[in-house]
Amino acid sequence: MPSLNLSTAIGNYGHTKSLKDGTLQSELFAMKHVEVSPVPMIFRRMVRGLEFDVAEMAISTYICAKHYGKPFTALPVFLTRAFYHGGIICNARSGIKSASDLAGRRVGVRSYTLTPGVWTLSILQT
Repeated sequence: MPSLNLSTAIGNYGHTKSLKDGTLQSELFAMKHVEVSPVPMIFRRMVRGLEFDVAEMAISTYICAKHYGKPFTALPVFLTRAFYHGGIICNARSGIKSASDLAGRRVGVRSYTLTPGVWTLSILQT
């Protein structure tokens, strides 16, 4: 029986199911999963309250948290990856037909602590 018990908060994905339902276990530690939805709420609860021993977190949230002195260590485990180009939308009446039409215009992003906003700005700046 493991002597170390870790509270965890990770999203519900096909590749995390066996961890969360106990099918995959370790002899070294036990994981007590806390269900949190939506996934960005995991990031918020971890950054603000350090509520879990192990938690899923967007890389941009992690970088911001480290900047403000939060005691986190990142593990090179990526639970989700995405291609964010499809997340750029514009008002149909704006006259914007391509990314080059955005030059000199203002672009709104929901949050810089969530990775899609950071990627979107990077895509538009190149």
